[in-house]
Amino acid sequence: MRALESPDADRAVEAATAMRDALGELTDREQVAERLLAASDRHSFDPDTDLDWDAPLEEGKWFLPERLVSLYATPLWERMSEQQRIELSRHEAASLAGAGIWFEIILMQLLTRHIYDLDPTSRHVRYALTEMADECRHSKMFARLIQKLGTPVYRPTGLTHFLGRVLKTIATTPGAFTATLLVEEILDQMQRQTFPDETIQPLIRGVTRIHVVEESRHVRYAREELRRQMTDCPAWERQWTRLSSGEAAVVIARSLISPRVYTEVGLDPKVALQQARGSEHRRATLQWSAQRLTTFLDEIGVLAGPAKHAWRRSGLLA
Repeated sequence: MRALESPDADRAVEAATAMRDALGELTDREQVAERLLAASDRHSFDPDTDLDWDAPLEEGKWFLPERLVSLYATPLWERMSEQQRIELSRHEAASLAGAGIWFEIILMQLLTRHIYDLDPTSRHVRYALTEMADECRHSKMFARLIQKLGTPVYRPTGLTHFLGRVLKTIATTPGAFTATLLVEEILDQMQRQTFPDETIQPLIRGVTRIHVVEESRHVRYAREELRRQMTDCPAWERQWTRLSSGEAAVVIARSLISPRVYTEVGLDPKVALQQARGSEHRRATLQWSAQRLTTFLDEIGVLAGPAKHAWRRSGLLA
């Protein structure tokens, strides 16, 4: 992994985090886009060449940090062997990758809608196109990872897939950016725990490092645009964004791990799903993964009124 096992890769992560925080004071749309374009020029990757896809998976290494596996600290987990736990982490990593592809495809459609009527020569539009190029590479990277893991391709259920189609069709601009942040910030938090962990497979660490560096720019772009949209949009649109974001939170939180993963490792999927959803540890993990996001959404007025009930139902909000 030429670009991802060096001090330069770690500096890229540090630079991405610093850039994310420093841009917090910029409010001008073109200024933000200009900074993000410059960061993209400095810190972008080609997963096809920057990852060693030919290296064998390492025996005994995890595919997710064990505390992020959905059944961690449940009665079922206590009865599972170490090998079965690692095997579950392999399938859950594949499920997250499959969900990531689904999310990225929806996001690209939402971004295309966002820029459809905007000035194509603006830096704001140029960055949106840059982000779509990133997301294309990420989707191919996740697909290649699933193949390498040798698992089934985990896809959302028919109902969830349909709800995703509805969401991307009826979402307003602020609703689209809220949904974008829902996916990107949750995965970003989890992946920041994954890539530095030496108990994790090197390929997984490389994939998550690329995603963290490049998604940090996407998060900043979406945050700044959502802040502007929630200030400028009419009252009905703000209210619709609140309501639709809560329902999106439920759909997205339940799409991260497919119940099929439990069957693949020899567990009763109904019992496993019940224990995962009833787990205090899992609930705390989901709330931790969404904490930066929910704090921000509360600050700009998205988390208000009846929408909070749906957010609590999703498990992402206490």
